Amino acid sequence: MLDTALDSSAADLKKAAKTPRRTRPEAPPPEGSGDASAPPTATRVKNYVLDTNVLLHDPNALLNFQDNTVLIPIEVIEEIDKFKRETSERGQNARTVSRRLDALRKEGNLSKGVPLANGGRLQILFQSGSKAGILAAAAGSMDNRILAQALAIQAADRRHPTILVTKDINLRLKADVQGLDAEDYETDQVNLKDLYTGMFEVILPAGKISELKFNGEVALPVGPVRYPNEYCTVAEEGNLKRTVLCKVDATGRKLIPLQDCQNVWGIKPKNREQHFALDALLDERVKLVTLMGKAGTGKTLLALAAGLKRTVNDREFRRLVVARPTISMGKELGFLPGSLDEKLSPWMQPIHDALEMLGDLNMGHDHRRTGDMLRSGTIVVEALSYIRGRSIAHQFMIVDEAQNLTPLEAKTILTRVGHGTKLVLTGDPYQIDNPYVDVASNGFNYIISRFREQSLAAHIELQRGERSDLAELAANIL
Repeated sequence: MLDTALDSSAADLKKAAKTPRRTRPEAPPPEGSGDASAPPTATRVKNYVLDTNVLLHDPNALLNFQDNTVLIPIEVIEEIDKFKRETSERGQNARTVSRRLDALRKEGNLSKGVPLANGGRLQILFQSGSKAGILAAAAGSMDNRILAQALAIQAADRRHPTILVTKDINLRLKADVQGLDAEDYETDQVNLKDLYTGMFEVILPAGKISELKFNGEVALPVGPVRYPNEYCTVAEEGNLKRTVLCKVDATGRKLIPLQDCQNVWGIKPKNREQHFALDALLDERVKLVTLMGKAGTGKTLLALAAGLKRTVNDREFRRLVVARPTISMGKELGFLPGSLDEKLSPWMQPIHDALEMLGDLNMGHDHRRTGDMLRSGTIVVEALSYIRGRSIAHQFMIVDEAQNLTPLEAKTILTRVGHGTKLVLTGDPYQIDNPYVDVASNGFNYIISRFREQSLAAHIELQRGERSDLAELAANIL
């Protein structure tokens, strides 16, 4: 996602785009003065008709279609107007879109088309779908009216391909039935199969492994590009069972061994991925840690254990903050009675369960119960709904269930981080409950993909479940 500030002006939209501008013919008028008999040409400018949900998902989508023509039906403007009063992220995006369109209005007549910063062109469509004789039911459905606008453009301008861009699967199906190309908005999508895992394996001679142990570092062998804080399992050449766990240093040129993580608030790593995770969580240089894994791999428990150690024992942070999106699995319970804490209790109970388990494990080392630390404010459990506008400094912050975040929400959280704060995001892209994101478009994947080259970030994919044999079997076969 790009800048989402509400006071964006025309100057924001004049910034140079990353894609080079190519020679383009003049954009066709909406009523179709072009040669309707001419077949579409793939090399020419395309007409992209945007649905409302695209702009509500990404208010900067106007600039993400290179030097093609972006067409917005008037029905989309009407729908955006309905959402602008909401206090949610969707309402904020609606207001951002309205202000940016208003800024573009100063560049010319929107109904005739105005230039965009990336070399494209924006045009507002105001015409009747029934006038074009397409879709008799257009007046009864907003989706059908938007589809009718797109079909009217396709019929009027055969020289340029017309494509409807929508995140609505059913609308894409309707478009296909009507013979109109339709696509999902994929600018901020990350294919899970191509997602950065944060780990790799390498084979080194015995001499190099000895050098690693003696000097505390060894040159990274020539091969694929590796990123800072990428974790590595080094196996000895000729004896693959002899391994050393290490990671790429901040320069991306050397391998360094991991720090000792054998007892962190009563938690001992049960596999190499958990060892990687604890190293990243305890590394004071790393300010952002993302932990991905299926149910039962220990994402939340490891993050809480490291947070308690560094906050309570080491006193590196003022408090441990644990937050999660308030999105339910299944049918909503409706309004809950009581105070704010009582309302949030059902959402935050998994966090309290994990804290209680850690409290029991650590009774021999620190007799303070987690309940006492919660009452004193050393541990704070809260919903993400109230994070906007805050500046979170000198805190160990964990965001659980981060797969339910949109890219904009993920950006909002990261931009709240103040000086001296460490942020941990945990999530499983296969357990998404938010109806507005999916396995490819959620903010968790987006952050992992964007931060993999940064020396202050680390990512680990936990692969083996340790909760129980039954939980591991269920996660694998169901």
